[in-house]
Amino acid sequence: MSGKASLAELQLAIMHVLWDREQSTVNEVRDELAPHRPLAYTTVGTMLAKMEAAGYVTHDTDGRVNVYRPLLRREDVSRSMVTDLVDRLFQGDVTEMMCQLLDGHDVTRDELASLKKLIRSKEKELRDVE
Repeated sequence: MSGKASLAELQLAIMHVLWDREQSTVNEVRDELAPHRPLAYTTVGTMLAKMEAAGYVTHDTDGRVNVYRPLLRREDVSRSMVTDLVDRLFQGDVTEMMCQLLDGHDVTRDELASLKKLIRSKEKELRDVE
């Protein structure tokens, strides 16, 4: 599934568990979330059912247990949510967003080098299109 996917905080936390583990039961998701977010089994089960209805996850049944798998790719969700953030918070101004990120976080030399490399690659890509 591709397109726009903007997940709420709990949905995103559940998706991270599924992306990392590739598949999980309700109990496994609950246990993974528990250190930072203690939730009832029914809360996690209900959220997974809603996420399945929305097309974010699917499940297979193993005996009496549902095993959930993500249908959304991590990269697609990241891209969609960042694009939404740029549009809503920075009115589409990517430069302003990058300034905020660079000013608000400690950035290492390696990270800056990676960013420069990405910018050079994007510049080349744009030149090749023209």
